[in-house]
Amino acid sequence: MKIDHRTKGVCSQRMLIEVEDGIIQSVEIIGGCDGNLQGISRLVEGMKVEDVIPRLEGIRCGWKDTSCPDQLAQALKQAL
Repeated sequence: MKIDHRTKGVCSQRMLIEVEDGIIQSVEIIGGCDGNLQGISRLVEGMKVEDVIPRLEGIRCGWKDTSCPDQLAQALKQAL
């Protein structure tokens, strides 16, 4: 399954995620803090979607109600 998620309320604009059999195969995040987002992407690759969502959901960026990790969790909910 390929997920094309347009982010809301964060610096990144788009997340391209590939999930196969409930496992995250790849994550590409366009825009935002490149180094940090590459790190998050590599950390979650190979993990089960159901394990990643509760770890990332609800993380805030400064005063914002969301963050790039939270947006990734929201995008992954589509895979469930």
